[in-house]
Amino acid sequence: RLPRTLGAVRRLNLHEYQSAQLMAEKGVNVPMGIAAKSVAEAVAAVAKIGDDEVVIKSQILAGGRGLGTFKNGFQGGVHVIKTSQVEEYAGKMLGQTLVTKQSGPEGKPVDTLLIAKKMNLVAEKYFAILLDRATMGPLIIACSEGGTSIEDLAEKFPEKIIKVPIDIGVGITDAQAMTVVDGLQVSGSKTEAAEQIKALYKLFSESDCTMVEVNPLAEDPDGTVIAADAKIGFDDNAAFRQSEIFEQRDTTQEDQREVEASKWDLNYIGLDGNIGCMVNGAGLAMATMDIVSAHGGTPANFLDVGGSANEEQITEAFKIISSDSQVQAILV
Repeated sequence: RLPRTLGAVRRLNLHEYQSAQLMAEKGVNVPMGIAAKSVAEAVAAVAKIGDDEVVIKSQILAGGRGLGTFKNGFQGGVHVIKTSQVEEYAGKMLGQTLVTKQSGPEGKPVDTLLIAKKMNLVAEKYFAILLDRATMGPLIIACSEGGTSIEDLAEKFPEKIIKVPIDIGVGITDAQAMTVVDGLQVSGSKTEAAEQIKALYKLFSESDCTMVEVNPLAEDPDGTVIAADAKIGFDDNAAFRQSEIFEQRDTTQEDQREVEASKWDLNYIGLDGNIGCMVNGAGLAMATMDIVSAHGGTPANFLDVGGSANEEQITEAFKIISSDSQVQAILV
């Protein structure tokens, strides 16, 4: 049995409210929303929006929030509610732990809520830009059906999913943007929709993203395309170029052992086994984990201390490994 990773690739992820702000800066249409870190801020946000109903969304770095359950028993991390209910709902959600199908049983802490304007959205669609190994560049994936996971969409509507590879040296062309628009089957202005597709690609390329996923990409009654929800991943190697974005990292959403390891330039990933691994070199670390598994053991971690590791780093590495209560032995 292969061990379950708690974060196999350490790449920066942003919360929905942070992603929406970044998208808006690049010209992408997003719903009006205000982040709140307290009940008082949530009530103030509602007053600023000024509508009878709002959407209250838990901000965690895991999908499936709407169907999630808080450890205090409160159901659902996303709700459409009357403004008079915001104080009650915010009190039950803030400071609590939300468990979803993607968070793992340990769940994620909810320290921030997004109070968003309730949009009358129709025609939900799926849109994403990913880095594709096969084409060795960005790949746009779009589907005229949306609102659920791409795995479900691929199973239900395989014929509706279109893929458009982009030449990183050229960027997205008008023709490619229009191909995506046609695949999305937008009902409004195709020209304006194409500009939104190009704005999303601008975000992807200029912000050194590894992924921009908008689900749903929806329309309002006038046919205007709006990014109603988004998940954005970033390349850690571009941190020196994207310092303002990386300063928004929320370490409370991450495995604290991995957060501590990154402070010491250690390549550590927590697993669910009981044999800790202290290894020099990524390849040897992988091989060590394979050998442990092949002989019936389960690795508690991946750890590459690096060729230039000093005594202090090795000491911290031992502390991180032994901080895992499941570890019964350490293989060096």
